[in-house]
Amino acid sequence: MSKTNACRILDSLGIHYELREYTVDPDDLSAENVAAKVGYPPEQVFKTLAVKGDRNGIAVAVIPGSYELDFKALAHFTGDRKVEMLPLKEVQSVTGYIRGGVTALGMKKDYPVFADETIEIWDTVCVSAGQRGLQIVIAPADYLRATSATIGEISREKK
Repeated sequence: MSKTNACRILDSLGIHYELREYTVDPDDLSAENVAAKVGYPPEQVFKTLAVKGDRNGIAVAVIPGSYELDFKALAHFTGDRKVEMLPLKEVQSVTGYIRGGVTALGMKKDYPVFADETIEIWDTVCVSAGQRGLQIVIAPADYLRATSATIGEISREKK
C-alpha cells in the first residue's frame, strides 16, 4: 500500500492515523458502500464534496456518508448567497483528485474546508486518503487541525 499525498501531509504534522484498503466498485462509489467495506457505520465515514459559491468560489464540505449537504447552511458559512456542487468534469482539475478519491488533504490549492459538526461525536472517523480504495482512520480533532476546517451544521440526514 503506497502512501498518498494526504498520508504524507499527516506524517509531516506528526498526526497518527491508520489506513483501510477496500475493493472499489466503479459502479457504486457511494460513502455507504465504502462504509460497509471498511466496517464503519455510514455516519462515521465522511465524504468530501467540492462546491462553488457565487461570491467566494471553491470550498470543500466534509459531511457524514449517510447525510446530504445543506447548501443554504453551507452558503451561510462560506459567505456566499448560494453554493452548488462543482461540476464533475471540473473536480479533478480543481482538486487534483478523481471522484471517489477526493480528500480535503493536499488539494491543488488551500481551499476553505467546512466540516459537519457531527464529526466531533466520534472517537475516530474515516475519510478518503486521496485515492479510490483507500481510507484514512483518524481522530476528528487531528483531521480538523490538519485541514484547518471550520465546524458547523452543514448537512442533514437523507430523506
